[in-house]
Amino acid sequence: MKVVITGSIAYDYLMSFPGKISDQFIEGAIEHVSLSFLVDSMKRQRGGTATNIAFTMGLLGGNPHVLATAGIDFGDYRTWLESHGVNTDAIIEIEDEFCASFFCTTDTSQNQIASFYPGAMGHAAMLSIAELAPDADLVIVSPTAPDAMEKYAQECRDHSIDFIFDPSQQTIRFNGDQLLHGLDGSRLLTVNEYEFGLIMDKTGLSEAEILGRTKGVLITKGSKGSLLRIDGEEHFIPTVTPYKVVEPTGAGDAFRAGLMRGMQLGLPWSICGRMGALAATYVLESFGTQNHKYDSAEFVTRYRHNFDDQGALDTLLKPTN
Repeated sequence: MKVVITGSIAYDYLMSFPGKISDQFIEGAIEHVSLSFLVDSMKRQRGGTATNIAFTMGLLGGNPHVLATAGIDFGDYRTWLESHGVNTDAIIEIEDEFCASFFCTTDTSQNQIASFYPGAMGHAAMLSIAELAPDADLVIVSPTAPDAMEKYAQECRDHSIDFIFDPSQQTIRFNGDQLLHGLDGSRLLTVNEYEFGLIMDKTGLSEAEILGRTKGVLITKGSKGSLLRIDGEEHFIPTVTPYKVVEPTGAGDAFRAGLMRGMQLGLPWSICGRMGALAATYVLESFGTQNHKYDSAEFVTRYRHNFDDQGALDTLLKPTN
């Protein structure tokens, strides 16, 4: 199965605030916020939704293909991805633009405030799945330029390609019609609990009505686990307890990667979800979105330790052509 990952390519500027962001807000003065946070540290990391997902899927042997736009500062990043099993043939570099930039401040309670500059990502709609990846079996439409996300979802429908709609942080940007356009006919809608509430509010649809327009919904709920409703079944996906929690950025992207690797292998949905949960935990245990390390054998060992499902991932140990 050829998996194509669309979304942003970015550099992350990750900062740590030695307090609670919520303590800085004054009750009754929320309409006039003017805050500056003195942070303890800042690190520049490789990021972006498409490349985060692809990196983890590459670790799991999935040979993912990324379709996205990048800037003139992408050279070393391309080499990094290719060295970790990611196909970059459909990543197009834009002249006179830099890669997108994500600025994120995390407090001691793992709450975050972030800003995003699109850069080269703003040109993503110039790309076409039909032209660059017509043989795709599964596409994930993850956050990038809104017009590109709408285009990719429509192309998948037009060419009968299974796709996952992953609006994530763009849920705030989209209106109800745009959200419906993205999720209509999708194989799966993937969101966190808050984003799902936003979608229901913006579209005016109930959960049952949303499930009538997509074949499945994955709702991640942080430490409370995840809920996967698909093909008329409901699967609760428990979390995997991390050895330590270092930084949460990118955990959701890794979850999608683990889930899609399971789909690629044709595994049952409950196992796909558990693969996602474990992949997300590895990200929690490291700083940055692409600094975790493992091979398929290590991943399988930890999976079996947490889920006591001895034969579930035997196919993961076989390379994907």
